[in-house]
Amino acid sequence: MQTNTPDIRANETFELERFLPYRLSLLTNTISQGIAASYRDEHDISITEWRILAVLGRFPGLTASEVTERTAMDKVAIHRAVKTLMQKDLLERKPDQSDRRRQQLLITPNKGKAVLNTVIPRAKQFENQLLNTLSPTETRSLHSILNKLQEKSLALKD
Repeated sequence: MQTNTPDIRANETFELERFLPYRLSLLTNTISQGIAASYRDEHDISITEWRILAVLGRFPGLTASEVTERTAMDKVAIHRAVKTLMQKDLLERKPDQSDRRRQQLLITPNKGKAVLNTVIPRAKQFENQLLNTLSPTETRSLHSILNKLQEKSLALKD
């Protein structure tokens, strides 16, 4: 009887530092920490809070569940960060006019937008510094590879 599980031999070494999910996670965390250094002290927001603000800046009116889907982050962490952002007056929750059960999340017009308008240029600058280490061809390839890996990982998840 054959199974679809790969044949992993006991004498093969698992090299974590070459394992793609580990490398991507490490890169994501390193980049996020680098960007966070530019806003953490000044605005007192965490990486999770920044990601929520960034998503809602691009897609205003999402629910917390929709933010969770878009970021692939932990639901509990998102809900906790939304609560904190509301306490800091960076985010507000409003009932959807077409469906009162749905609670839309919106960046507050003054304080929230001001934070976003300060942090986004810094995040873009950080990204540009990273991408400047690549040639234009490498940058296009990177985006293509990331898109393919994202699509495949979503297909494997189902």
